[in-house]
Amino acid sequence: MGKQFGNLMKTRHVVSYYLSPFEQKVFPNIPHRILNTWRRFSSSFFRVTPQFVFAYMLYVWANDYNKKLKKKNPADYENDV
Repeated sequence: MGKQFGNLMKTRHVVSYYLSPFEQKVFPNIPHRILNTWRRFSSSFFRVTPQFVFAYMLYVWANDYNKKLKKKNPADYENDV
């Protein structure tokens, strides 16, 4: 009366590999990974950081300058009634 679930279709020319979780190392090469991460971080840090610092300083300056330009000058309104 029909096929069992899991045998509904035949697949040919496909190879599947399964690795048991009990055969794997939990934390393989942790010191190597930490050192590699530090090496990649330190090699790109000095290339990227100055651009972000400059962009942030430009952003802060532009916001302050915009606030200064939007502020009304009290001397323009001294003679108003």
